[in-house]
Amino acid sequence: MHRYDLIAVDLDGTLIGPDGSIHPRNIEMIRAAHAAGICVTLCTGRALIETTPTVERIGSVDPVIVSGGAMVACPLTGGTLERFALDELIVGEAVEHLQSHNHPALLLKDPAVTGYDYLIVAPNGPGTIDRASSWWFERMKVRTRHVTHVKDDPHPRDTVRVGAYLANRPIDSLATTLRARFDGRSQIQHFKGVLLPDERRDQGIESVHIVELFHHHADKWMALQRLAQRMNVPPERVAAIGDQHNDLTMIEGAALGIAMGNATPEVAAVSKRTTLRSEEGGVGHALEQILDGVW
Repeated sequence: MHRYDLIAVDLDGTLIGPDGSIHPRNIEMIRAAHAAGICVTLCTGRALIETTPTVERIGSVDPVIVSGGAMVACPLTGGTLERFALDELIVGEAVEHLQSHNHPALLLKDPAVTGYDYLIVAPNGPGTIDRASSWWFERMKVRTRHVTHVKDDPHPRDTVRVGAYLANRPIDSLATTLRARFDGRSQIQHFKGVLLPDERRDQGIESVHIVELFHHHADKWMALQRLAQRMNVPPERVAAIGDQHNDLTMIEGAALGIAMGNATPEVAAVSKRTTLRSEEGGVGHALEQILDGVW
């Protein structure tokens, strides 16, 4: 008899390998978990529209935690179940800060309310966003709108993330200034994007550097707790699998936190178990251990 009813699974570097593929064992065991009555929630920094292709590939109907924990959504209806929206005054201040450092601001919206995914705030037009974002938006069929000033935002209360992105060059100094300005008022995530598929490298995009601002309560563990409460799953029956810094809170908070074989040292240090690497079907291996009652 399995010990867990709700299992959160990170996407990039966890379910999805470095080449962009999903190991067949992962899909097989997610389906086995579903058949055993376990909810497997994808838990990712991606927006809902950017997560949907993976939901379809694994054949899941379970709720998803998206936007780094800022939203819990139903992938079938597109409806929002939970969200941590940013205060519009903080959004305005963050956009002004990014633009003062010559970065267009990408405002991730609650699509169930707005009908689109990102508002691009760029005085010189949407063509000024970095090429990695442009490529990603086209690939994922992301719906965007554009304004030249944040005061023209048609949905000021429905922003769940403010982000700046840069291909091939670090964005460390911007992250430092954002942390200094918004410390205690919001949460800042700053990281380098995961290893890129060859398709993106062919376009001269070798790396993507990211800094994002969220509601101060928005993280994967907070969202996972809300989903567990919604589903009446007690804390001792919640597990989580991940590999990177933004998985840290859920790996540490879950009753069973599982680090991927390719996890960062900080994630591995707080986990209770370690599975195989993403390219080896580590999620499938972990689910098999849970279903067999070993973990």
